[in-house]
Amino acid sequence: MLRITLRDGEKAIINGAVIRAVGRTQFAVENQVSILRGREVMRPEEATTPARQLYFAAMLAYIDPDNRQSHQDTVVTLLGLLVSRFASDAARSACIAFAQDIAQGEYYKALSAARDLIAFESEADEAAQAA
Repeated sequence: MLRITLRDGEKAIINGAVIRAVGRTQFAVENQVSILRGREVMRPEEATTPARQLYFAAMLAYIDPDNRQSHQDTVVTLLGLLVSRFASDAARSACIAFAQDIAQGEYYKALSAARDLIAFESEADEAAQAA
């Protein structure tokens, strides 16, 4: 069982349905579902870099199983782009961890690895601007 607490006005996605809390809300999830809380949801206009686009595609693969293959195709393309872009071993290891999670169908776990990739991408962009 998973217990979720949402603040007043906070949104979540459960199996593709967007819900919004009216008042502080608690609920318990008693079966297997795809769930994202508001802070984990990326809007399309926020997918402005390859790593952010990768997160967005992985998020869609997680919450939109009917179109999962299309989203996974996008993930593969974007992951190839990022691997070639990253120079550090740590960033490439994060790419591998992400790919393993996706290959095993662990989409929620892959989102965590994608957040790491966004951080690596930001660091690489900052280093390039400083040079």
